Amino acid sequence: MIKLYGRGQSRSFRGVWALNEAGLEFEYVPVSSLEPGSYVQMNSQAKVPTLVDGDLTLTESAAIVNYAAMKSVKEGLMPRDTVGRARYDGICYFIMTDFEQPLWTIGKHRFALPEAQRCPEIFATAAFEFDKSQKALHQYVDGHEYALGDTFTMADVLLAQTINWAQRFEMDLAPSLIAYRDRMYLRPACVRSLAMVD
Repeated sequence: MIKLYGRGQSRSFRGVWALNEAGLEFEYVPVSSLEPGSYVQMNSQAKVPTLVDGDLTLTESAAIVNYAAMKSVKEGLMPRDTVGRARYDGICYFIMTDFEQPLWTIGKHRFALPEAQRCPEIFATAAFEFDKSQKALHQYVDGHEYALGDTFTMADVLLAQTINWAQRFEMDLAPSLIAYRDRMYLRPACVRSLAMVD
């Protein structure tokens, strides 16, 4: 059986949500319940999430989301045609490399890095970068129900969770993005996932 190791509403929540959307059986294992040091044997960076399925170990949240889509018997969670897949990859890469990164910069300098390595002066730059990315994001989502148009895909898991992260960091978010996140978080698979991690 698939095991997903994670902690709360961190990036690992994406994996839990994706596995539930895919209708796959899995066990969620809170990292806090493990013996000290044992998690590092699976994930040398000691970050969450980690997915283990037989001999496969994945430690990147977007890869886990896509793996769930590929294993699912449900159609449409990740486009299979060349053009559709290119568009899907485009928004997923944008979310992971542009939209999320200012948030992770803030997170690192608020709590993740050792105190001596934190630089609060970077917060204003990160907020500027986030605002720029948020404006670019509108080309994808404005006028659409979902990230890729009229059909839910795993890109929506990545996007909605990142918007949620931004709101928790008290970023200035466009009302349309908050409304989109709220719609996605009402999905039954998301509701089940929240109950599993909290």
